[in-house]
Amino acid sequence: MHTITLHKGREGALQRYSPWVFSGAIARQDEGLEEGDLVRVADHGGAVLGYGHYQAGSIRVRMLQFGAEDYAEDLIDRKLAAALALRTQLGLAGDSLTNAYRLIHAAGDGLPGLIVDRYGSVAVVQCHSIGMHRQRDRIAEALLTVEGIDSVYDKSSAVLPERYGRETKDGTLAGASIDRLIALENGRRFEVDIAEGQKTGFFLDQRDNRWLLGSYARDQRVLNTFAYTGGFSVYALLGGAARVDSVDLSARANELTTANVAHNGEFSDRHAVHTADVLEYLKTVPAGSYDIVVVDPPAYAKNKHRRHKAVQAYKRLNARAMAALRPGGLLFTFSCSRVVDRQLFQDTIVAAGLESGRTARVLHRLAQGADHPVSLFHPEGDYLKGLVVQVD
Repeated sequence: MHTITLHKGREGALQRYSPWVFSGAIARQDEGLEEGDLVRVADHGGAVLGYGHYQAGSIRVRMLQFGAEDYAEDLIDRKLAAALALRTQLGLAGDSLTNAYRLIHAAGDGLPGLIVDRYGSVAVVQCHSIGMHRQRDRIAEALLTVEGIDSVYDKSSAVLPERYGRETKDGTLAGASIDRLIALENGRRFEVDIAEGQKTGFFLDQRDNRWLLGSYARDQRVLNTFAYTGGFSVYALLGGAARVDSVDLSARANELTTANVAHNGEFSDRHAVHTADVLEYLKTVPAGSYDIVVVDPPAYAKNKHRRHKAVQAYKRLNARAMAALRPGGLLFTFSCSRVVDRQLFQDTIVAAGLESGRTARVLHRLAQGADHPVSLFHPEGDYLKGLVVQVD
């Protein structure tokens, strides 16, 4: 096994269990290293600090095991077992009303670079690191030991480094070939397009927030923007909403929204789908048209260099959404941009409130579900920020 040696005094982050080793902390590395290799990380004096996957870039090593003990060859099996035990404790594994949840959440489950989402009998793997992708067959082997999983699908090409991902093909790794299915979430039925859908096919991190919206929806007029496949729309309709409008720029996503609404009942008299740019659509909405507006855009900022423009976009979007609300209406607003932290997000919504000329108050602070755990030593894993704001 090759060794990477840190500069003197740079071992503190690993002693605090940070899962990332940045390139600036490295003094030297053995020759012959290839991307994805398992490496030993040592301090300046040669003491072993742990083991991880090597990859070129600013994040040079993603740590899998800390300490001087020999690397555990059964590490993936042990981490998977712990992750499954947590989902069982959360009441997700074995729930007859919910068979869709995140089974492994990267560093939150001790496996940085690896995401696994479960949809019934199918486990969808997204490897964000080359090291994890090189281990994909081993990962699939472990997943097939989980009760009820009989298919493993690899959907990593879009999230791997381009130099590697462009030579990677998505598809079934093991078991039955399934790329589209119906999943259950709190008894709601959703069609998941694993092969062509965004992420792994569905946004599982919003499960608890969708439920909250449903609890507010009775007799309300609801606007769901960036609706994707209609998760919030379905919960609003089943919660008794008087009217739901779903807006997304993607005609393909809107087809799935229409299908998902139909999977859960007959709501044609209370639901409409609009294929449009959300900001342009909001400009056409008369003031006070809605009781609830959901704003759940894609990540506007992928890095710090784009953060300022992203914040301005969030502000304009939320100011328009506030204008569409009646006095006393609710804004469910979110950001999944990792580089926009919670305080900056709230400050942006404050700015939107000032721009709209409306007073407002925060009722709920929202986040990703507990099946997306965040390591205390890796706050970057806390990516989904949300607020429920009542606008006067």
